[in-house]
Amino acid sequence: MDACPLNRALELIGGKWKMQILCSLHNNGPTRYNRLKKSLDGVSNTVLANALRELESDGLILRREYLEVPVRVEYQATRRCEQLIPILDALGNWSIAL
Repeated sequence: MDACPLNRALELIGGKWKMQILCSLHNNGPTRYNRLKKSLDGVSNTVLANALRELESDGLILRREYLEVPVRVEYQATRRCEQLIPILDALGNWSIAL
């Protein structure tokens, strides 16, 4: 299964919250942590923080820290994420047609 490209894709975006995070950042633009958490009804801080860390590590989101008092952190979709959005849209349309 390691050689299957689809398996790799699911490793990147699989899980309960990753696709919702990507769609939220795509739709809302740069977003602060608390606003993102509010848009994802039911996600815990631990799960959200881990998912954000993984998505950043995989190049799908960008974490930008502003040196202000207090420190402001925003997350935004990267170009790589924007290339994924039409695929997620097509998958959503496919599920509606079932």
